[in-house]
Amino acid sequence: MFDIKWIRDNSEAFDKALARRGYKASAGNLIALDDARRSHVTKLQEAQERRNAASKEIGKAMAAKDEAKAQALKDEVAGIKSFIQDGEATERELNAALEAAMAVIPNLPLDDVPQGEDEADNVELRIVGEKPVLDFVPKEHFEISGAEAGLDFTTAAKLAGSRFVLLKGQIARLERAIGQFMIDLHTQEHGYMEVSPPLLVHDTALFGTGQLPKFEEDLFKTNGDHYLIPTAEVPLTNMAAGEIMPEEALPMRVTALTYCFRSEAGSAGRDTRGMLRQHQFMKCELVSVTKPEESLNELERMLGCAETVLKKLGLHYRVMTLCTGDMGFGARKTYDIEVWLPGQDTYREISSCSVCGDFQARRMNARYRPEGSKQLGHVHTLNGSGVAVGRALIAVLENYQNADGSITVPDVLRPYMNGLETIG
Repeated sequence: MFDIKWIRDNSEAFDKALARRGYKASAGNLIALDDARRSHVTKLQEAQERRNAASKEIGKAMAAKDEAKAQALKDEVAGIKSFIQDGEATERELNAALEAAMAVIPNLPLDDVPQGEDEADNVELRIVGEKPVLDFVPKEHFEISGAEAGLDFTTAAKLAGSRFVLLKGQIARLERAIGQFMIDLHTQEHGYMEVSPPLLVHDTALFGTGQLPKFEEDLFKTNGDHYLIPTAEVPLTNMAAGEIMPEEALPMRVTALTYCFRSEAGSAGRDTRGMLRQHQFMKCELVSVTKPEESLNELERMLGCAETVLKKLGLHYRVMTLCTGDMGFGARKTYDIEVWLPGQDTYREISSCSVCGDFQARRMNARYRPEGSKQLGHVHTLNGSGVAVGRALIAVLENYQNADGSITVPDVLRPYMNGLETIG
């Protein structure tokens, strides 16, 4: 969400930034909506002032026993009262129209974000590690004999339909180990506070982080007024919603290991084999709430925390700076971490880390009080995957597979697997 006053003062820059994201110019329409709202509010204020003045004149007329004038004034006040009542409803409609128009406009990219239309225009920032050298033809995760018994797509389809998997035995344990390893790393070494949030949230929380109203088709809604979270970013970021935080409470760094739920409405026919793109998946989420001047440094810090997961797992990966056309709706700048999957012979996204500026904070009215200042400011928010557990499981299976179909358990996970060294 944006400050309409800022748009008025920077309309050309606003439209130019939107054009970088492939969106049409919107400043003129938003200003026109705000003009209509302002004009109506002015009329209401004038009517209220006249009502107050006329009410005083009624008393004077009655004191002077001028009944005709008093009655005329009473009729005028009654008419003004009716206008104000109708006008207040119109004001709410005009406010809603402006808010609805702004609610579907994406965040503005930072100046250093590369220009582009889609993932083909993303820019490689760095490559870390080496691709594993295997003396056999690597298989995809669902083809590895040592993992097949633990990846039950048939039973999952019977229970829930497509895009679900039922993990069993040591594979289920390996997924749990990966998640536990991540949450321990981020809380014990990176200073994040662990949170166990609700998996069901109100629509206001999803509006705050930008999933609503634009991306409702990607969400699972219950029969009531709740939605399943598409990511723990939603409840974690909304911890700051409606709050005025003291400066000393910033940065707020929180993490959660949760299941996430997405309908994948826009991905029909994509990645249907295996467990790469599921309706339900586990993710370790990282969220930071900072002062404005600290948010860009916090983005680099968050990226480093996510990279540490892959380094400790011994996985080869690359970091990409997303172009303007591939960034998420609420992001000003995003880094993707793409892990190497030898079975697919390609890189796959395993983490996204984004800085949102005050975009989400304005939507959820999250503010802070600078020390020694009477004025409040909006916080900046950041979110990142630290990392997607299901995709980390795929990466471990494919990178640590052996010629006989077994999977070597990475050293860092063995304490979580009761010392187990090999699966299958």
